[in-house]
Amino acid sequence: MAVHIIIDGYNLIRQSPELSRLDQRDIQAGREALIDRLVAYKRIKPHQITVVFDGTRAPAFSLTRDRVRGILVVFSRSGETADAVIKRIAAREREKALVVSSDRAVTHAASASGAAVIESPEFEDKITMAAYVDAKGDSDDSSREWIPTTRKKGPSRRLSKKKRRSQAKIRKL
Repeated sequence: MAVHIIIDGYNLIRQSPELSRLDQRDIQAGREALIDRLVAYKRIKPHQITVVFDGTRAPAFSLTRDRVRGILVVFSRSGETADAVIKRIAAREREKALVVSSDRAVTHAASASGAAVIESPEFEDKITMAAYVDAKGDSDDSSREWIPTTRKKGPSRRLSKKKRRSQAKIRKL
């Protein structure tokens, strides 16, 4: 199953120490740095990626939708928040979606619609690791090998079906 990653752009930028420093100097530089990281991530993991930003801070004469090196960049319309756009996309994509945000209202609405949710700092760790693997040139297949264990996993420790599906999407990152 293909995963559609929907990112709350300014939320991820403001949660990242490095990206937030760039954002404080120049908001456009923060957006471009995030997109550069996502492009590097997309080389490793070819998921569909959409980044949503608030349109009130959009560059002059920008389109509401634009594709930048394989990443779909969406600016919300006037009078609409990026959160509303993310909720709408998550409701449309349902189980195919993975929403990246630390905003509780967004994450709650996305999980209620059936989308998986991951916090912004956790996703930043994933894209940083992907950039490291891309630079190193190795694959992380060795970490997925089975490790023999005698520990039993019975039904009492089994997660709900919804949580298992959510974790399966996150493992694909």
